[in-house]
Amino acid sequence: MNTKNLVTGALLTALSIIIPVSFGAYLKIYIPPFSATLASHVPTMLAFLISPTVAVMVGLGSALGFLIMLPPVIAARATIHAIFGLVGALLVKRGLSFEKALILTAPIHAIGEAIVVIPFGFNLYTALVVVGIGTLIHHFLDSAISVVLAKTVLSGFIHPGKIKA
Repeated sequence: MNTKNLVTGALLTALSIIIPVSFGAYLKIYIPPFSATLASHVPTMLAFLISPTVAVMVGLGSALGFLIMLPPVIAARATIHAIFGLVGALLVKRGLSFEKALILTAPIHAIGEAIVVIPFGFNLYTALVVVGIGTLIHHFLDSAISVVLAKTVLSGFIHPGKIKA
């Protein structure tokens, strides 16, 4: 990993911790028992464009950020960010567009978060329908934010060939 990727990954990891800690109260959507913090997936999604290692690092940083602020069930859900981050980064590395990688990782993300809440006492309906579908919607909202940021703000930091229209 080169210095530029390491620093970019560190900045994205810092954002993945700061978003739930500093902005969770303002960006949180709560429909009991589901909750979502808008933009919390954005650092992990942007890390798709750096490398698989960076994507996992940022995903784990997200879990740490949620562990600091929220109940353990939400931090457990956030550990899935490392998994869908790894898959998304591998897809981009293999030549898929950023947008396609975001679409293909959505079911992994949603099903992963749904499964992870079951040991915390969520019944199957609540886990699969409320958490799963809620996560799917949240994934696509954060995907839209990520695409805009990747094409505008971050275009100088990321190799242009990785962001395809």
